[in-house]
Amino acid sequence: MAKRDYYEVLGVGKNASADEIKRAYRRMAMKYHPDKNPNNKEAETKFKECAEAYEVLSDTEKRQRYDQFGHEGLRGIGMRDYAHMRWQDIGSIFEDVFGFDDFFGDIFGRRGRSARRAGPARGYDLETSVELTLNDIAGGTEKTIEFTRQDLCTECSGSGSAKGSTPSRCTTCGGSGQVARGGGFFQMVSTCPQCRGAGQVITNPCKACKGTGRTPKKRIVNIKIPAGVHEGQGIRVANEGEPGRSGGPRGDLYCYVRIKPHEFLHRDGSDLIAVVPISFTQAALGATIDVPSLNGPRQLKIPPGAQYGSIFRIKGQGLPDMRTKRVGDELVQITIETPTKLNAQQEELLREFAKTENKTVSPKAKSFFEKLKKHFGNNI
Repeated sequence: MAKRDYYEVLGVGKNASADEIKRAYRRMAMKYHPDKNPNNKEAETKFKECAEAYEVLSDTEKRQRYDQFGHEGLRGIGMRDYAHMRWQDIGSIFEDVFGFDDFFGDIFGRRGRSARRAGPARGYDLETSVELTLNDIAGGTEKTIEFTRQDLCTECSGSGSAKGSTPSRCTTCGGSGQVARGGGFFQMVSTCPQCRGAGQVITNPCKACKGTGRTPKKRIVNIKIPAGVHEGQGIRVANEGEPGRSGGPRGDLYCYVRIKPHEFLHRDGSDLIAVVPISFTQAALGATIDVPSLNGPRQLKIPPGAQYGSIFRIKGQGLPDMRTKRVGDELVQITIETPTKLNAQQEELLREFAKTENKTVSPKAKSFFEKLKKHFGNNI
């Protein structure tokens, strides 16, 4: 399914400021949050769609690429794969949008993120795309993919602290990652506003990553593409996503297939279809013609009396099925071309042929205008 325009997703204009985009995302995320729309898959899909739109429009470089080239401009830059991400993890990506008090948790009554942040957590999945030809799909192939991902900072090894220093225990929450509000019988527990649930604060941040523990890095991987893949199908490359938190495992990379249009062939499941024009004499008398295939031109015998739109099958010249390994066929549909220019000999032969069919054809000496004049008289 084609992706919607990100500005349309958030309901903002292309000249929207960063604050307007942030407010729009807050509004749309609230509207479609799965806690507010239980068991509503459509709302969950839109919630993820909003997060993807915000990731692009809130990042100056990504927004510039998107404005100039559209969705194609984001290929190979390590976009997170929101479609396969748990919606529960999305809030932590953009916690700065909602302040330090775990906006979603306070609104919907869920517990804060500190329990998730305290232990190891798996890294986020990424997505990219690869363009394949029909020949690539027929035999399988291996492609080299280049993309950018947020990786562990080499200066601080992902800690966020400058060399020689370590994070300090948060004095606000005492290292628990949570603070209690109110008193007596009822208390509200929320994420610590100082450490955002980590229990620690970085007092001397690493200059290379500004305390985030992450820096963008280019990555090149080789991906094996199995024969028979389809448009939009995702190929999972394990452990090529973003690094996990607190020693958690990396996420995965999903590489989605895009099929390059073929000049003569198009796909229908495991079959290939070619539309080939022939002359009316070839159709009437029969002929052996050359037709396109993945392995070059092939000869096809057209029987006498072939009709416009007739389909001929060439066995085993299609694409393999990923599950059954069965190879499809090539279907050749013929169209019949009527000549637009005839020389005198050809025209005379056709008129003689028309007489044998007992078919009436317009005399050579009379034009269409002359026939009209004869019918309507001098009124034209």
